[in-house]
Amino acid sequence: MVTLINEKDKKKNTNEMDAGEYESPRLSEDEIENLDLNSDTVKKYMEQYQKATDKYAIWRGTITEGFKKWLKGEKIYDRDKERISLYVSEKTKEKWQEFIKKYNYTISKLIREGVNYFINQKSSKQQKGPLRLDKERLSRISHALKEPLTTIKGFSQLLIENYKEELPEDVLLTIKNIFDQSQLLENKIINILDNMKPETSQYDILLIEDDLATIKLLTSFFGSRGYSCYGVVSGSKGLEELENNMPKLILLDVILPDISGYEICKMIKNDERFKDIPIFLLTAIPGAEVEKKVKEIKADGFILKPFDFSEFEKIFKYLNKEETINVETNN
Repeated sequence: MVTLINEKDKKKNTNEMDAGEYESPRLSEDEIENLDLNSDTVKKYMEQYQKATDKYAIWRGTITEGFKKWLKGEKIYDRDKERISLYVSEKTKEKWQEFIKKYNYTISKLIREGVNYFINQKSSKQQKGPLRLDKERLSRISHALKEPLTTIKGFSQLLIENYKEELPEDVLLTIKNIFDQSQLLENKIINILDNMKPETSQYDILLIEDDLATIKLLTSFFGSRGYSCYGVVSGSKGLEELENNMPKLILLDVILPDISGYEICKMIKNDERFKDIPIFLLTAIPGAEVEKKVKEIKADGFILKPFDFSEFEKIFKYLNKEETINVETNN
């Protein structure tokens, strides 16, 4: 077990001198080696050093390296720092000392680098948001997974459709099982890739929609009109995505597997960072019910399923308005 003890800086009294006023005696190496630790002069030096640096002059009966440097006139360490005493078992101490000898470290450097490494590793593991890869690598992963799956799914579907009358029942069931499993695998791949959006990706519309077919359809539609659309399949993923990228507009399904679209809309509109992003509900719920909710949750509008693509013209007006504002701002 390791125990850390913080020794806080002591307050100066009115008679105490500033650190800069403690002048080093500027002794030579020989004079330092022959110091009488019991003499009044050396005791005075120790007191001055400890007041100037808040560090020990003697540790376990031996002059510290810092005190030696001060005696020679080298840099006086800043007393604003806080001392940390570290107590470890003999076994840990031996292990550390072996490492120090092998790699020419000091205890201080080993501790500092060890603590910094742990903090960096811990922070990187706890970072929120989807896993991000560069576009080229993500494309290669997508291709490597989907190409063989397309062949498996395609041939099994052809066999089922064209030879179901000729194939023995047990063989047909096996092929159907292969087709069903390939569909499940396809959905898993899509969901995984959904969490691996390229770091540099920028898009116009964030689509929060749990139906993969609708995501594919709208992504393709908006793409054909020159707008980029990124879809996520749950409310929690949508909120995570907002922490990493700010879209120009959000299309939000109401019925989601985890959080209601109504609740998500309220959360976004009540957040100072995101409240100005237009949000349009996209739902199969009756229009009369949705219309009542729009004002309450501060949504900017809604589109009902099944939708006609002409209904998205209102979306394009918002996006074009945003682009005009950006151009005027840049000019």
